[in-house]
Amino acid sequence: MAKTKTDMREMVMSAAKATVQAHGYNALSFRELAKEVGIKSASVHYHFPTKGDLAAALARRYTEEGSAFLAELLATSEEATWCMDRYAEIFRAALANDNRMCLCGIMSAELDDLPMEVRTEVAKFAAMNVGWLTKVLLRARPLASDQDLQEHAMAIFAAIEGAQLVARGCRDIGVYDRSIRAYRTTGLIP
Repeated sequence: MAKTKTDMREMVMSAAKATVQAHGYNALSFRELAKEVGIKSASVHYHFPTKGDLAAALARRYTEEGSAFLAELLATSEEATWCMDRYAEIFRAALANDNRMCLCGIMSAELDDLPMEVRTEVAKFAAMNVGWLTKVLLRARPLASDQDLQEHAMAIFAAIEGAQLVARGCRDIGVYDRSIRAYRTTGLIP
């Protein structure tokens, strides 16, 4: 059965996502992606005229899928601790998958090399996470001000992304687990 244009586009996006999560934005190569997917480089360009277009599409989808998943968590439980545990598990799962990083987290580390359209999508990912964490924190601290909740949410997001990065660098998922436990013990995470 012949592959459709949609199938090819999805195969390119899947291969590109794995590349970025393992090696970063700068490792994206249309020639290598084409070879991996089994198509010509021109076919990659058909779907994504530039590397920036591809990376922006990846970050946009990553944010949309993450947002839908996080919304489902909020709808599933009112308990902030349960939601935070599931949230931390998302970042842990990337590490457990061949020591990969959060897609937008690894691209954030290369911010100076990113085209503007990719930077915009990476910023949307961070804003989505902070917004979701703010909602979770409101459940744990209903009397806190909006500013306090948003600052706390940003601290959690930065701490979890940071724990993932350090654990990846150490090639030790236990570093991530111990960091999350410490965040909870110190009260950073409810």
